[in-house]
Amino acid sequence: MSVAAVQKEVHVNAHPSDQLMRAERLPHILCPGCGIGSVIHCYVDAVAASGIPVNRHVCVSGIGCSGRAAGYVNVDSYHTTHGRSVPFALGIAVYNPELHVTVISGDGDLTSIGGNHFIHAARRSVSLLVLCINNFNYGMTGGQAGPTTPLSALSSTTPFGCWERPFNLPHLAHAVGASYVARWTVLHVRQLRNSILRGMQKEGFRFIEILSPCPTGFGRPNDIGDGLMEMQNYLRRCEVRNEPHLHDIDIDLTHADSPIIVGDFVDIDRPSFRPIISGPVPETRPAEAWAMVKATQIKEEPNGK
Repeated sequence: MSVAAVQKEVHVNAHPSDQLMRAERLPHILCPGCGIGSVIHCYVDAVAASGIPVNRHVCVSGIGCSGRAAGYVNVDSYHTTHGRSVPFALGIAVYNPELHVTVISGDGDLTSIGGNHFIHAARRSVSLLVLCINNFNYGMTGGQAGPTTPLSALSSTTPFGCWERPFNLPHLAHAVGASYVARWTVLHVRQLRNSILRGMQKEGFRFIEILSPCPTGFGRPNDIGDGLMEMQNYLRRCEVRNEPHLHDIDIDLTHADSPIIVGDFVDIDRPSFRPIISGPVPETRPAEAWAMVKATQIKEEPNGK
């Protein structure tokens, strides 16, 4: 670096996103090359741009590397149990519809252990924005295969290659009722930030799949290389298509030249789930009425027993 460049160097005491981050939790625990930090940055940037008061944003996460997100953002946040981020978030969103609830979690937490919660929250059109960081494995617990591990991919539980067909998450989310569906990678930070912002503006169940490197758990056994090399892979293979046939956008990592389709796939209007959680209390049945019911039941039993 030249002397002139050093003289022009500007030192700042704060980052524009500092108010939305819990600086006391830094440095983070994520592995070098992991993409989760980029997702968190896109989320807080979208929060700042949303125009929604910060005290009306809520971030919920489950267990796993992605589940750490809730601990780093400076909004009301909840780090829940494994697979239960969606039902926990559902309770918050239904009880207080004024809140904007975002779930940030991983592919295993959301669509394996929490898969049942995921499909029914989408079916009910619960007002949730779900950011699924898909790194193709259970990274934190040892690199085991998960519901999105590609066919033939190696993991600690599939040493001879995965033989189970993985989920096509955008297709699944659309099929069960999501009003907004998108897929990006951590390389597409600008598109991802705009997609999260769009999701915050919509009603119903909104879903964004975010492909992220996991050099430690998935990249190493599959000879993908470090995080930078996987990002170069995204740069080479990703194609933006906003209206693809969703059943055709499986991710095929076995063929190095097959495209990875990303884009804003679904954007429709669907009202949010608004259950009746309060209303007129039915009259209590008097004790005499209960006594008559019990007497009738005894009389109708065979042989007077």
